[in-house]
Amino acid sequence: MASPTTAQLSARQRRVRQALDDLTLDALVVTGAANIRYLSNHAGSAGILVLTRESAHLLVDFRYREAVAMLQASPAACPDLRVRDVPASYDEALLACLEELGVATVGFEAAHVTVAKHEWWRRNLEGRRTAIALRPTERAVEQARVIKDAAELATLREAARRIRPVADAAIRAAAEGVSERHLAGIIESAMRDQGYERTAFDTIVASGPHSALPHYRAGDRRLAAGDLVVLDFGGVLDGYCCDLTRTVAIGPPSAEARRLYTAVYDAQQAAIAAVRPGVETSAVDAAARGVLEDRGLGAAFGHGTGHGLGLDVHEEPRITRPRPDVPSVPLQPGMVFTIEPGAYLAGFGGVRIEDDVLVTETGCDVLTDVPRELLSL
Repeated sequence: MASPTTAQLSARQRRVRQALDDLTLDALVVTGAANIRYLSNHAGSAGILVLTRESAHLLVDFRYREAVAMLQASPAACPDLRVRDVPASYDEALLACLEELGVATVGFEAAHVTVAKHEWWRRNLEGRRTAIALRPTERAVEQARVIKDAAELATLREAARRIRPVADAAIRAAAEGVSERHLAGIIESAMRDQGYERTAFDTIVASGPHSALPHYRAGDRRLAAGDLVVLDFGGVLDGYCCDLTRTVAIGPPSAEARRLYTAVYDAQQAAIAAVRPGVETSAVDAAARGVLEDRGLGAAFGHGTGHGLGLDVHEEPRITRPRPDVPSVPLQPGMVFTIEPGAYLAGFGGVRIEDDVLVTETGCDVLTDVPRELLSL
């Protein structure tokens, strides 16, 4: 997959610079790794980006100089970028950069800066020739990332396409006597075979009573006849995440297992049918939750219906009930997120079904194409 082009990076930066104007900031210090990559294509494990109204300044140390030079000589070059060397301390290099730029009011990403680091910046800015005020910002870059551009959508579509062979490998290997941990290893090997650079999160293989634990991982338990098995896995392709969950049965499923599965399946279909521009995220959650409540399973569904996908496996928008920290927002074309209702009965087991969807002008596209019927293995 091709990296975002210079023109695409320029459009992303324009959106964030609008936030600078709205917040009356002279510059924004970007320290979140995914946000740095989004704005500059720099994907190293270290770096700081300072974005002003006119230019971008990337602070990197010796380990990344050549990689950035190669990037800047390619069609994926970051526009108007000045690369600044970090000989020792990133924090010292940052303060020197801000002083040289002559900026007075500087925003920083509150969610990505520790209290200790902020205090060090504040203390070491005192007494400098130019007075610099630091102001916390919230989601200045993340809000721009909510609507995916053409490069992002191409990568997300390809990441979702490649998950089908991984799911096929998982289903072939899921059998009585196989341990959860062994099955997780098969899934992760299949992801490498499909070209994912890494897993998006710790692979979940939850069998029998473990399937009632939404974020269980994979242990030594062996799959047994009568189990429901939740398989939740995802990969990262060129930085972008896909996420899929299927629930299978080992041997013929019981009547209770079928009841649980049918309810979750219907809840997912209701939520997908609700996705279209202008619909509130909370309304999509309510569509799934209403089905489960009608089936007497409302208390068994304790998490949100979905989460945004992109450079992070959990990002905006959040498809859940509105909370003070997670407001409901209207869907817009270009948003990508999961739809993953579940129902969990302690001591018995649980079911979750998850797909990745893209909001289109008229509704949505389901990006992941893996059968959703309950399989008896």
